[in-house]
Amino acid sequence: MKVLLFADPGIDDSLAIIYALLHPEIELKGIVTGYGNVSVFDATRNASYLLALAGRTDIPVIRGTSQPLSGMHTIFYPEIHGPEGLGPIIPPEDFKADIYPFELMFEIIEKDKEDIIIVDVGRQTTLAFAYNLRPELMEKVKEIYLMGGAFMVPGNVTDIAEANFWGDPIATSVILNKAKKIYITPLNVTNRAIVTRDIAKFIFNHTSSPYKYLIPAVTDYYAAFYDQVMPGIDGSPVHDVFTLYYLMNKEKAYTIKRDVRIAIVDGSRGQSIADLRMIYKEPEHEHYIVMDFDYNDFIADFIRVNLGAD
Repeated sequence: MKVLLFADPGIDDSLAIIYALLHPEIELKGIVTGYGNVSVFDATRNASYLLALAGRTDIPVIRGTSQPLSGMHTIFYPEIHGPEGLGPIIPPEDFKADIYPFELMFEIIEKDKEDIIIVDVGRQTTLAFAYNLRPELMEKVKEIYLMGGAFMVPGNVTDIAEANFWGDPIATSVILNKAKKIYITPLNVTNRAIVTRDIAKFIFNHTSSPYKYLIPAVTDYYAAFYDQVMPGIDGSPVHDVFTLYYLMNKEKAYTIKRDVRIAIVDGSRGQSIADLRMIYKEPEHEHYIVMDFDYNDFIADFIRVNLGAD
């Protein structure tokens, strides 16, 4: 599976990058960074550092956007992801990220346009720019996977909105209106994709992965925040990892097809809306929302991939 990953690492984005690198059936073609959990500068450095740890500097890191289409001030979350985005992990001061020009993103898509899958687990601003700059090319992308939204469940940045869709609802709307086929993994499922401290320790004790020390460190840091907002889970949801898991295990989750739209006005900014009534109008777009999954299969897959087992 050829994947172009858009991300804003961030702890859970970092775990998603690790998952993509270690998964035997994912060919990571590039990482496009952007603002979100951290600044675009920190996100780009973190992505490049994670690739360097695994000796995968052959995978290009492309720096994307630094602010939403609206130009609104962006709030970062150091209390969640740490001051530089990797929790307690700080890249060396002399580490320099190799950054590729924005145009390379289109070259990657053009080369594999029949097979490339785009997975966006951050704010969707950079992807929206891609659709506005090269619509004739982007309409050839068969599938887009977005981590975002909260359908009739509480949000995580406001009472009704999830952080990615709230961060730039204009960009999300662009993609929903222009992309050929979209799969959305919302908080309905990702909030339940929990990696506990014990699971992280088990991976540490049984893997020779280059991320052996990083996984329990960032999981514990992330879990410390979730101890306050979701007490009792003894771990943390890995929202972005779940999106890649779903890509590779679609048949193991419950998915519905509904038209999705995003509220843009301030009072309900970022709210994800779909007609979830039993009798509904046939959707006009190919929007798919993941509503349920088998947790045991998810966590077994997470462990298997991080142990490097087939």
